[in-house]
Amino acid sequence: MSHHTSRGPEVTWVARWAGALLCLAVAAIHVVDQGGISTTRDPYYIGVAYHVLEIAAVVAAVLLLIGLVRLGWLLAAVVAVGPLLGYILSRGPGLPDYSDDIGNWTEPLGLVSLAVEGALLLLSVPLFVRSLRRRTY
Repeated sequence: MSHHTSRGPEVTWVARWAGALLCLAVAAIHVVDQGGISTTRDPYYIGVAYHVLEIAAVVAAVLLLIGLVRLGWLLAAVVAVGPLLGYILSRGPGLPDYSDDIGNWTEPLGLVSLAVEGALLLLSVPLFVRSLRRRTY
């Protein structure tokens, strides 16, 4: 089984570009939310998670654009799910040493982030599943 795509209708350039752009949008939103690339949010583990997410989003975008679609779509789905879970946990019960956002469900940047991550999830999961069913030789 190859991670590369073939020239067929199943994984189009449009879908790959859309996925890459959505991944980059997730990264950009989180850079803005943390206050810049060189800033690390408090508590420290949240800041590290932001940086890991941003790097993973850029890597997923690159993988999609160079044709490693199976791995790219899988990582794109992770890039979408991670911050969605973080949003729910940080606004709901809160996270250890981080209660600033409890109940803050309507923060504008958070809502934009949810929309982008939701779109990425809806795009990446079916295309990842399709990549598992398809064998390229």
